[in-house]
Amino acid sequence: MRVALLGTGKMGAPIARRLAAAGHELALWNRTLEKARSLGVGRVEESPAAAAAGAEVVLSILTDARAVRDVYARLEPDTDQAFVEMSTAGPDVLDELVERFAHLVAAPIVGSVPAIEQGKALILAGGEASDVERVKPVLAAFGEPQHVGSRREAAGLKLLNNAMLALWSAGAAELMVAAGHAGLEREAAFGLLQRQIPYLQARKPSYTEGRHTPAMFFLRDMVKDLDLALDLFHSAGASMPGLGLTRELYAAAVPEHGEAELSAVIERFP
Repeated sequence: MRVALLGTGKMGAPIARRLAAAGHELALWNRTLEKARSLGVGRVEESPAAAAAGAEVVLSILTDARAVRDVYARLEPDTDQAFVEMSTAGPDVLDELVERFAHLVAAPIVGSVPAIEQGKALILAGGEASDVERVKPVLAAFGEPQHVGSRREAAGLKLLNNAMLALWSAGAAELMVAAGHAGLEREAAFGLLQRQIPYLQARKPSYTEGRHTPAMFFLRDMVKDLDLALDLFHSAGASMPGLGLTRELYAAAVPEHGEAELSAVIERFP
């Protein structure tokens, strides 16, 4: 299938490699063109519109809602083109896009680079059933697409997921520091927490050695996602006091650790 991918950053790069390996005819665009060229797959175009031209399915995975709006403003959809927006940018921007992009699917990804590389990332697909079915063969190249309902539902579920990630990551950080103060052996403490939260294993160096790079998920991006989650849940009438406090912990860590793994929030606990 002819596929365009707009955005070849931390998540987009492994997606591009998986798409090429699956045999799709691939066109790439990235704001920094050299990042796209360095992948050595597909053809690299100098504008989003050039990459999308002639593609049957156009995928985008971008930094935030502002980047999504900017890139999509530069596109002119063909009648039959399907667009798949995978960024964590909240539901509101999707409502704006669908006014021009009739066959729009929201498909935020649950999982980071290793899950994409293994083709096991969960993809929360939202939109019309016919559009989701049409793009599933493309999404299946790098993950496991599940139709979860509307575009807003897909975006909301992704924010729910990332809010939970923030809460348990900060909770584990607080408890690991507390265990150290109490004289508890570090490996034993981490092993117990990991029994409760298996996903901690992927970030063990942060919790046990203070090594927060290389990052799978930038700490600064978690602040952006928590802001989106709080906006969504507050607008629905939820008070979210715990998530609000957690957001402040991550925000306080950004000046020193914004480019580090999100679990570098542990550095905020004395």
